[in-house]
Amino acid sequence: MNPLLSKCPVCGSLLTITSLHCDRCDTIIQGNFIGASGPFAQLTPEQVQFVLTFVRCEGRFNRMEDELNLSYPTIRNRLYEVIRALGYEPGKEEGQVKLSAEERRRILDDLDQGKITSEQAKRLLQGLEA
Repeated sequence: MNPLLSKCPVCGSLLTITSLHCDRCDTIIQGNFIGASGPFAQLTPEQVQFVLTFVRCEGRFNRMEDELNLSYPTIRNRLYEVIRALGYEPGKEEGQVKLSAEERRRILDDLDQGKITSEQAKRLLQGLEA
């Protein structure tokens, strides 16, 4: 059996399941059905297998290197591909500055008093602005 497709191979749009078939009794049910869903539905079968290996190896790259016979950079790149496929950007939080509760309160007070705009407050809270 072929794996269930969730996106059209021609245009990339989401597919709708319109028919279900029972191999045992040959019953066919037609209608509009929701396909696979959840956070991993958009992953390729190879990416799902990688995630399963990652979990089985408890996220330890050295164990994955042995099991998959791949180098650390290759495993890291595959993990980044999975992260991107899930809609995130790997390493995005690495460079962010951690603010103390007092610093966050000061920024929010400045926003409340109209000293800064909401956009400035957002950038300050994200550590993008000094």
